[in-house]
Amino acid sequence: MLARSHRLASSAAVAAAVHHINPKTIQDLNRVEHQITSLCQKPNSPEDCRKAFSLFERSLDMGVVPSGPISDVLLQTLVKNKEYDMAFNIYKKMICHGASPRYLSLSALAKCLVHHSQPQLALGAIGLMLKHGYSINLYVANIVLNGLCCNGFAVEGEVFLGQMDRNSVNPDIISFNTLIKGLCRERRLNGAMSVKKRMEAAKIAPNLITYNILMDAHFVEGRVDEAMLLLQEMKMKGLEPDAFFYNTLINGFVSKEDVDRAKEVMDEMLGKGISPNRVTYTCLMRGLCRKGNLKEVKQLFNEMIRSGIRADVVMFTSMIGGIFQSGRAEKAIELFNFMLDKREDPTSTTYNILIDGLCKAGLFNDAFRILNMMVEKDKNPDMVTYNIVLKGLCDLGEVDVAMKLFDSMVSNKIGVEPDSWTLSALVEGLCREGRFGKAEKVIHEMVEQNKSIDAVPYTVLIGAYLKVRNVKKALNLWKELLQLGLILDSRAYGALLNGLCTCNCINIAKGIFYKMRTSGPSPTSLEYNMLMAALCRESSLEQARALFTDMLSSSCKPDVVSYNIMIDSTIRAGDVEHANELLVAMQQRGLRPDALTFSILINRFSKLGLMLEAKSLFERMKESGYPPHTCVYDSLLKGFKAEGSTEEIINLLQKLVAEGVVLDDKLTSTILECICDMPEGHDVAKLLPSFTQENLESNSIPCDELLARLQNILPMLQSSDPQPI
Repeated sequence: MLARSHRLASSAAVAAAVHHINPKTIQDLNRVEHQITSLCQKPNSPEDCRKAFSLFERSLDMGVVPSGPISDVLLQTLVKNKEYDMAFNIYKKMICHGASPRYLSLSALAKCLVHHSQPQLALGAIGLMLKHGYSINLYVANIVLNGLCCNGFAVEGEVFLGQMDRNSVNPDIISFNTLIKGLCRERRLNGAMSVKKRMEAAKIAPNLITYNILMDAHFVEGRVDEAMLLLQEMKMKGLEPDAFFYNTLINGFVSKEDVDRAKEVMDEMLGKGISPNRVTYTCLMRGLCRKGNLKEVKQLFNEMIRSGIRADVVMFTSMIGGIFQSGRAEKAIELFNFMLDKREDPTSTTYNILIDGLCKAGLFNDAFRILNMMVEKDKNPDMVTYNIVLKGLCDLGEVDVAMKLFDSMVSNKIGVEPDSWTLSALVEGLCREGRFGKAEKVIHEMVEQNKSIDAVPYTVLIGAYLKVRNVKKALNLWKELLQLGLILDSRAYGALLNGLCTCNCINIAKGIFYKMRTSGPSPTSLEYNMLMAALCRESSLEQARALFTDMLSSSCKPDVVSYNIMIDSTIRAGDVEHANELLVAMQQRGLRPDALTFSILINRFSKLGLMLEAKSLFERMKESGYPPHTCVYDSLLKGFKAEGSTEEIINLLQKLVAEGVVLDDKLTSTILECICDMPEGHDVAKLLPSFTQENLESNSIPCDELLARLQNILPMLQSSDPQPI
């Protein structure tokens, strides 16, 4: 509970004010206060809230402000009933009439500001509470923390969590889960994992919700192996997955196109006696639809019906979207017709997914047929619908038609005004055709007409200018963007940084990055990695190291990509010892080497002649479940060739065949070079492995063709018969 500071001076001032009020006015005020109290005490309807609000205003018309307790009760009632505008107006009028804010009024103010997506101003309300001698209530603090995290201010939320500690408010599991979710939503997974450690240090054990949030975020970031480690950790702590958690796992594997593992999770779920629900079936069938396994979808659908679960519009819509992703538009239409036969009424989302899929497939006649059906069914096309059609036109090169649709939207002929997404799609289409001037003109016209746009259209145009290396134009647009006062998010900064780094304007990119760090949105690992990679490319390794060190001490911790960049550059500079230290540090932070990490190390060690280390890493790579790319085999073969290890070359070629690796042009050339350098006395034709035709792609070469080419070079092969294919 809150400790209040009762101020005698304020009470005396109120008593003095009451002494000078006409007795009749006091009676009227008492009656009004009684009515307000009565309205607030009973179950409140919107009409009750409006009556209480009117009574409060009537008292102000009489020249007096209702007492603090009555104002508090009214504010709390309005906030509880989500009448935030009324509550905010009452608070402003109280302050304008000289009332001193009390705790309940300030907590109501904080909730109103959070509701109006102004969480940073809500921090001001918290500051006023402290200024007036009140302690912060955990419930209110969590509301403000949630407001920060839901509005893109998770980093500020992390700072606020620290302030809670310093003001004797002990964060609870809700506080930590709220912050972890906010950081994950902003793609700050490493920061979220740090908060989990902080949570555990505070003796608060992560629960199923914590692990569910983190598992989902790991799947989003493609860090599936780390997600599985989290699952193991969770089970070791005695937490057993429920249906909701299993659904997160299934959805995660489906999002990564790993439907087989999603099915395994469902089997495990059934084995533990947990019945799949509609969400489970929806996720799994969407994944199967994406893969085009429609026969299996039908079996699963029938199994679901037998278990008593009815397909709803959400399920059908999800499956239709999945089928479009598999490139089978005609099957998506069949499923839509089946849905209509089952008397499921399509939603606007269903129609939009259909129109989007048909536009992407180039089936505009069918798309417009669905659009007409949508109108006939009284589902008026919305902003999303028109944006889909406009983008579809741009993607098919029909930019002039898209321009006409855009003009119709601007003139409000179709009842829908363009938004920033519409403008961005059109700008992207115009830039794709090289019509940069027209794209810039369209943006300026929207600004001049005071249309509501954000930084995204500018970001698209800036990125397009940088793609054609027109840095001057891009920077002028960035300056214009700043002058307009539009909110710049990490995507805007990221697009500019990426383009500047690509154009080798590293000094300008550094200036933009440090501006972002001091007065913009906090840089994410993406921005750090862009700049570090660019610095490494221009051999500014020390500057890259300084940036990496800065990252370690910031709220945005290095990810696997960050370590890969630094490891590669460090080995390239010849500092193998420090590269190994980085690899160890990476693993100590709970980051597992990925396929690129192994490929980088094998490549660099092979070039340095450290073949024992390269060979060991090759085995570790396979043990970790990463199939080596052709470039890995290429690096190893060149390394063994450089040290004259014929037996190692032959052994590696045998492994290459056993793994079914496809020979590309580069690897084929390396194999030829290795064989050409083999010493006399080797029956190369018999040693050379046989590749099966079914494993080969159009840019690869069958073994018999490889031997035919070799016979023109090496006399030792002239008498040898080609190996069977």
